[in-house]
Amino acid sequence: MTSKQRAFLKSLAVNIDPIIQIGKATVTPEITQTVDQALEARELIKLHVLKNCVADARSIAEVLAERTRAEVVQVIGKKIVLYRESKTRPEAKKIVLPVKK
Repeated sequence: MTSKQRAFLKSLAVNIDPIIQIGKATVTPEITQTVDQALEARELIKLHVLKNCVADARSIAEVLAERTRAEVVQVIGKKIVLYRESKTRPEAKKIVLPVKK
């Protein structure tokens, strides 16, 4: 992913509310499955890591991205933004990234 594409996704993520919260159980198979389903439905999602979570947000983001084959767009404090192109979402609703050069 280019820096221009990452910047574009960050600008879209500003207006998105977190849809998944990660607590003290950190990354469980259920959380991974939920993130995978959310990425397929929305392509761009934001997660919130709660204060009682023992792991840091950066390591959680990397684990989730690896398990779901997604890209980590950004990690700011306790917020994580992930992106993965959907295979089933209609073309009209897909996020169109700027062209790579």
